[in-house]
Amino acid sequence: MAQQDTEQQVGEVNDGYVVDTEDCEAREAAYRERGTARPITVVGNPVLHRECKDVTEFGDELAALIDDMFASQRAAEGVGLAANQIGVDQKVFVYDCPDDEGVRHVGVVVNPKPVDLPADRRVLDDSNEGCLSVPTAYAALARPDYAEVTGQDAQGNPIKVRGTGYFARCLQHETDHLYGYLYIDRLSKRDRKDALRQMEEGTPRYETVPNA
Repeated sequence: MAQQDTEQQVGEVNDGYVVDTEDCEAREAAYRERGTARPITVVGNPVLHRECKDVTEFGDELAALIDDMFASQRAAEGVGLAANQIGVDQKVFVYDCPDDEGVRHVGVVVNPKPVDLPADRRVLDDSNEGCLSVPTAYAALARPDYAEVTGQDAQGNPIKVRGTGYFARCLQHETDHLYGYLYIDRLSKRDRKDALRQMEEGTPRYETVPNA
């Protein structure tokens, strides 16, 4: 999602939700410094428009991918990045995103699944949203201001992640990516057309993969 030391494992608290707010700078730097930034795929690339494959192997190859994803996210100045945004057909996303209180969250979710919220938790926020795969474009999109996803960490252990405000939007946005949806797919035809016009008229500040 676009913006508006020794690695430490993220622990969990008693209610089962991952603690992703501690040692954020050191953890993000460790991932990023091991990785290599890759160019970003953009709308129209087939890998963005289909559901990604489940991750079944939790080893060195996945760890290297995660490192590259953090490096790519930082190079593009994003707050979240899904694997298919660098052309990899696997269900994994990374994030380095603040919530509306300014608290920084850094983490990885493998094989994420959104948690359905009861009606009383679905308070919609219609803030602007952007995407590294739709560079230079923004549009208002209503999403719940609280989100939860379940999944696995880089070692295959089950985790739950929750977020509010901007971070909730990030969790929903990145999970969407891995099931083949861009945020513009949730817009009206008119707003989608306007977002694509913004993209056409803008110049990305990071390297992208040209569509054939």
